[in-house]
Amino acid sequence: MSTKSKLQSVTDSLRALTGNSPLLPAAAPIGPRQDDAPAVPAAQPAPAGTQFPPVVPRSVPRTGPGQMLQFRGQMLATESEISRLKEQLSAYDGAAVTRRLDTAQIAPSRWANRHADAFANPAFQSLKRDIQQAGGNVQPILVRPLVDQPNRYELVFGHRRHRACAELGLPVLATVETQALSDADLFAMMDRENRERADLSPYEQGMMYRRALDQGLYPSNRRLADALGVSHTWVANVLLVADLPTAVIDCFASPTTITHRHAKTLTAALDADPKGVLRRAERLRLQERVLGAAAVVAELVGTTADEVRSAGQLLRGDGRPTGRWSQDRDGRMYIQIDASALGGAMTPEALAAAVARLLDPA
Repeated sequence: MSTKSKLQSVTDSLRALTGNSPLLPAAAPIGPRQDDAPAVPAAQPAPAGTQFPPVVPRSVPRTGPGQMLQFRGQMLATESEISRLKEQLSAYDGAAVTRRLDTAQIAPSRWANRHADAFANPAFQSLKRDIQQAGGNVQPILVRPLVDQPNRYELVFGHRRHRACAELGLPVLATVETQALSDADLFAMMDRENRERADLSPYEQGMMYRRALDQGLYPSNRRLADALGVSHTWVANVLLVADLPTAVIDCFASPTTITHRHAKTLTAALDADPKGVLRRAERLRLQERVLGAAAVVAELVGTTADEVRSAGQLLRGDGRPTGRWSQDRDGRMYIQIDASALGGAMTPEALAAAVARLLDPA
């Protein structure tokens, strides 16, 4: 018997079973269903002993070409969904991922530049209140993973926000730098963030630069300035504050109150009379009174705050400046007269005699 004859025989047998056997339900007519046609009643379960299960319509195409068409449709639908998701993700290109971290997981950087007073002043207390009211820091800090220490991080910048969250018992919102970050990169990012916020004192900035220079991160002041994109004068000014002797810095209520101008005045005094400045510093440190920064400078250079205020006071004669006068800490007055202001009416000798008569009218 040929193959065709065998297939025909099997088909006839199946047709006989599905169409004529009393044990199977009649097959439902095949064809498109009209919307207004009555629903076809569900087939009743076949009695026990049925040789073949009831025929159930299947959604999978029976032919190879049909299955390929269905698979192609699924692929097109998947590609369309991927394209839609990519478009949504493109809105986040360049965005930094933030997460809430336990403050105990974060260690301060060795380049940390905050003086202890920065965590006790009114500005920090105000920051702390804002963070408490918001339930956490709104502006994230930046950290980098610590090598060989899983789930531990090094703080790049945001030391005050980190401290505030730690004291409040709140997790800190942080951006984790996932790319490799060298010490020089970390230092530059920390410096740039602090300078943009303009909340570091000259002393803190100078100590940060001094530490970087001493530890060899930069070979010179000039290279440091070039790498950070700041002026050489700026670097020299803040280093002048940081390089003041400890005995001098301890005379101030806080080193964060020392300005560039204070440092220049003190450095000049130290160059001229180092022993005198240090002797006055030791005496000033033993006093219990608290002086302002300008008064401390005046004491250290051997003057008084009154002298500083009165130095350069103008003398006027006939409505125009004729000289200056000042007074030192011992009460001695110094008067400088511009000789050109005397004209021909009075010689220097005559002026001196007039002053002497003024002081001794008898």
